Amino acid sequence: MRLTREESLMLIVDLQAGLLPVIEHGDQAVTEAAWLGGLAESIEVPVWVTEQYPEGLGGSEPRLLEALPGHRRWQKLTFDACGNPAFVAALAESGRRQVVLCGTEAHICVMQTGLGLLAAGYEVYWLTEACASRRAGEARLARERMVQAGAVAVSADMVAYEWLHRCDDERFKQAHRRFLKGRSARPLVFV
Repeated sequence: MRLTREESLMLIVDLQAGLLPVIEHGDQAVTEAAWLGGLAESIEVPVWVTEQYPEGLGGSEPRLLEALPGHRRWQKLTFDACGNPAFVAALAESGRRQVVLCGTEAHICVMQTGLGLLAAGYEVYWLTEACASRRAGEARLARERMVQAGAVAVSADMVAYEWLHRCDDERFKQAHRRFLKGRSARPLVFV
């Protein structure tokens, strides 16, 4: 199962300003989701963002939205984004079968959305360093459960280089200048 940019869609679940202050490794989740989402948009991989009950939890983190000017936003009340018939119909209409999934809380909305996607026949790729919860143990347990259910745990770098596929074309050169070159070697927490 190799990711391709033609088959992929990135889904960022509920990285919301009102929730992030209590999320362990929430800043890293936003940083990694924004980085990969920006790269995705630059190579024509759609980026979708969900917001769980924004009236109570606030809208998406502004830094995330600033990095993703071309995103499509979905508001939801069900923990599983697949509980929204319009979301399900638009995803089917997109023709994309690979979903790179991340967000908060990993053990609630991200996991339930992932399980819904798997049940609907999509390939799900769990973006490990961009899935977070209030307690890191909950995020680790969610990842384990998702992998047992059929999802594939990936890192942002894995996804980026699979989408780019080769280093001798203009797409790679542009992505290298904007996103890859100078990407810090900062330590990441894989929860």
